[in-house]
Amino acid sequence: MVEPERERREERSVGGWESHRAISSFELRTWDPEGVIFYGDTNPKDDWFVLGLRGGRLEVQMYNFWARLTVGAGPRLDDGFWHQLEIKNQRDSVFLEVDGDEVLRLSQVSRPLAGTALPIMRIALGGLLFPPTDLHLPLNPALDGCLRRHIWLNHPGRAVPFSHPPQGACNLEAQPGTFFPIGAHTVFSLKDLPQPSLDPWAFSLELRLQFFGGSGGLLSLGILGNHSLLSLDLQDQILVLSAKLLQEIEMDSKSLPLSPGTLIQLELGLTRVAVSQGPHKVTFILPPPLLVSLLDLWTQPKGSLFLGVAPGEASSASFCLDGLRVQGRELDMDEALSRSKNIWSHSCPGSLNNSTNTPH
Repeated sequence: MVEPERERREERSVGGWESHRAISSFELRTWDPEGVIFYGDTNPKDDWFVLGLRGGRLEVQMYNFWARLTVGAGPRLDDGFWHQLEIKNQRDSVFLEVDGDEVLRLSQVSRPLAGTALPIMRIALGGLLFPPTDLHLPLNPALDGCLRRHIWLNHPGRAVPFSHPPQGACNLEAQPGTFFPIGAHTVFSLKDLPQPSLDPWAFSLELRLQFFGGSGGLLSLGILGNHSLLSLDLQDQILVLSAKLLQEIEMDSKSLPLSPGTLIQLELGLTRVAVSQGPHKVTFILPPPLLVSLLDLWTQPKGSLFLGVAPGEASSASFCLDGLRVQGRELDMDEALSRSKNIWSHSCPGSLNNSTNTPH
């Protein structure tokens, strides 16, 4: 994951030498469509610059005495390939290149470099040094990405990526997805998700699973800080659907074989709940007390969808999700109410080893 705490302070005048241009360049790899690539400032109140992604495309936000702007440019970069980026400040202009092609030119947006010494600039990779709400157009700063071969303001940086290798997009075998190591979890507030259909009442979600092994929670519906009412668990190569009342009395459970790579669908209605994967399907009838408790989840401020291990439960399972759709809408892990820090939000390892299974 990108580390927002990584910060560098660089002074770009030595003796009487003056620079007429400042160049930063690097290679970027990511599947994440939104986040901060780097932030730089000489003063966070009146002179800052942000390069990020929004909708997979580059976005520049700038604030100084000469310019206050937000502009997007270039092709989509959230394709998992390495892309060469170069940002050049020359005279009073800023130039942005992607893979050797100029995609943006901003003129009269900074003071001329000639005749002045460059001030001290702070640079943060993958994060901001002020609250996201201070941006012209707020975005979620978290970025699951990797940098290499980077040069900052004419000076080469250390030859290490800002993602902790081999975590996230820095993993050589990484593919798109969301990786849940052992014990990891993500919590979504039900009030923030697409709401159930009303006529008739129905709630559905679907996902694809790359299962690495172990036993534990895959997803559940319940109250944050309490146990779950409805859960789908992994028991080696078996999916187990279970329902409990608030008194933690298990009312019913069904199991079906896990088919790797096959779409898993959960459908909840006023009379029953069903889980299917390929030709296999299990269903059970919802007794009135459980139905009332489940319906109440959408009216409770702490009604939640949990992915991974549920509160108060143990797990040895690790897996990747290849997309998660709720009521037909794709969810982004960056929209979660909370999540474990060791989750890879937009990438997945090709296989497990000790480093991918260890929290960072």
